[in-house]
Amino acid sequence: MAVTTAATEPSAPELPDTTLEPSTQPGAEPVATEPAATAKPRRRSPRRRLTFEEFLARADEDTRAEWVDGVVEVIDVPTIEHQRLMKFLAMLLDLFVSARRLGEVCLPPYPMRLATRPSGREPDVRFVAAARRDRLTSQFLDGPADLVIEIISEGSVGRDRGDKFAEHEAAGVLEYWLIDYLRTEALFYRLGDDGRYHRHDPDARGIYAAGVLPGFWLDVDWLWQDPLPASLDCLRQIEATASEGHPPAAEARPQ
Repeated sequence: MAVTTAATEPSAPELPDTTLEPSTQPGAEPVATEPAATAKPRRRSPRRRLTFEEFLARADEDTRAEWVDGVVEVIDVPTIEHQRLMKFLAMLLDLFVSARRLGEVCLPPYPMRLATRPSGREPDVRFVAAARRDRLTSQFLDGPADLVIEIISEGSVGRDRGDKFAEHEAAGVLEYWLIDYLRTEALFYRLGDDGRYHRHDPDARGIYAAGVLPGFWLDVDWLWQDPLPASLDCLRQIEATASEGHPPAAEARPQ
């Protein structure tokens, strides 16, 4: 169901004046001709911005939209590739997090409200640590998540790599993953002491060790397999190394 926003009633279109010109044929009736310039259209009142509370009241579980600076932005319908990756990562994280009672993994529709730039974004996957469970309200996450994962689609490249990158950095999202299946590229960022994101690359074997989830690691090659591997099989590999007390490879190097 689409989000509706308040707007003024559209005014009736103005019809241009016409003048009657005599025909060049003898005895013919006058014909209407268009004037050289038509009247200017009437101005419409600007659309009223919504508060976050109004946005929540009008949205439902079928709404695919975000609230940014009082404006409702419709989100593109996801592709099946996007959905598969989101499900794989969410399930893998949730299995790891739930077994250790580390916090909660959230999926849309469940907006993440940020105060630095008034917004209610819908990250594809997010992890909220147990120490920040108080941010989990019944309708939205009130503050930044510890980890946000965005799966980039053709229509979200600028938003995920640009707007959201800056917003999450300013709001204090500790870790931000960008998974681009169209370009088979995975980028991992962590918030530094300077309040800026710094990229952390996987090691030489393509393994990335998460910063906010000690013991959790991701083999980037898993993301490009078709079909995707079973989340439970991947978890068993993670668990095997976690029981040994170390990741399967050296810590990712910051860029």
